[in-house]
Amino acid sequence: MEWTDETIAKLRTLWAEGLSTAEIGRRLNISKNAVVGKAHRLNLPARPSPIRRLEGAATPRPAAPKRAQGPTLPPLTASIGAPVPVLRAIMPAAKSSSPRATPCCWPIGEPGKPSFHFCNAAAATGKPYCEEHAAIAYVRVRDKREDAA
Repeated sequence: MEWTDETIAKLRTLWAEGLSTAEIGRRLNISKNAVVGKAHRLNLPARPSPIRRLEGAATPRPAAPKRAQGPTLPPLTASIGAPVPVLRAIMPAAKSSSPRATPCCWPIGEPGKPSFHFCNAAAATGKPYCEEHAAIAYVRVRDKREDAA
């Protein structure tokens, strides 16, 4: 959009009238974001937020209904340091002398079936798959000049 002197003058007038940015956009046949951007670049005075209300003018909200108290959970500090058997079953502890390689996460089989599993071979450096599966997953884009030949 190209801002002419005429449209800038209309923007300034509509802005001074207090119209919303969406309404100004409709009247000028441009987007609300274009109005906001141009107003910012013209350093027009900031508009009051339609969400924030003046403290004196705001109507008090009705009190939220009281909820029934349910069972309480034990304090969080009681569980800190407790072993997490599920995580240990999924990810065995790595030996400090030889760090375990990241496993290949190539899916094998149909999800939801008991035979479904992941490859779990050592993944290639910087990739989620082993060399064999990375060759399938990452296909080199051919140059258009090669296709023309």
